Amino acid sequence: MKWIFIFVLLISGCSQQSAPSLYQQLGAEAGIEAIVDGLLYEIEHDKRIVHHFADTDIARFRRLLAEQLCQLSGGPCVYTGGTMQESHTGFNISLADYDALVEGLISVMQRQNISIAAQNQLLALLAPMYKDVSYR
Repeated sequence: MKWIFIFVLLISGCSQQSAPSLYQQLGAEAGIEAIVDGLLYEIEHDKRIVHHFADTDIARFRRLLAEQLCQLSGGPCVYTGGTMQESHTGFNISLADYDALVEGLISVMQRQNISIAAQNQLLALLAPMYKDVSYR
């Protein structure tokens, strides 16, 4: 009986696969690029925040945001942009502005059928950045 128990433990241990990383849950590189593209669309159509991006190099912003989301989610990317504080100085971003952007991000992730758990994981990684992007 003891051997059967050990055998069952060994088999169950070998058959368990580790959970997919957040990067994988977001759809890896293609999924993250789709999230970024969707978010750019949301920003463009959100009168509350679009003015913050009027002078932004959108191609550069897209590349850096994809790098950042990739790195944050455990992907193979390295974020090459500046700090959040440096990048957002002078933009006068309020909590309402930040919330509007997050709202857009959530909409995009829901349209892409990203699980609520993965959405929450990503949002938890992004939430502490508010203090670095908001005006003082």
